[in-house]
Amino acid sequence: MNTIQTRSKLKEYIDKLSPEKLTIVADFVQNLDSQETMDATEELINIPNFKSAFEKANQEIKEGEVKHWRDIRNDI
Repeated sequence: MNTIQTRSKLKEYIDKLSPEKLTIVADFVQNLDSQETMDATEELINIPNFKSAFEKANQEIKEGEVKHWRDIRNDI
């Protein structure tokens, strides 16, 4: 089953649910979404030196030490 078919089937099921069960499904989907966000964050944190590089980049932005993207990529 492809993504479009899966979404369509889910919509069919969701449309039949009682309000109480719909709330449970919404909570479950929200939990799944939060877990994906946490997984992505954990993946970034596990990159060697990511945290220090990220903090340095944020500091450079605050200090205005940035370059316009066209100065870096003029082929676009």
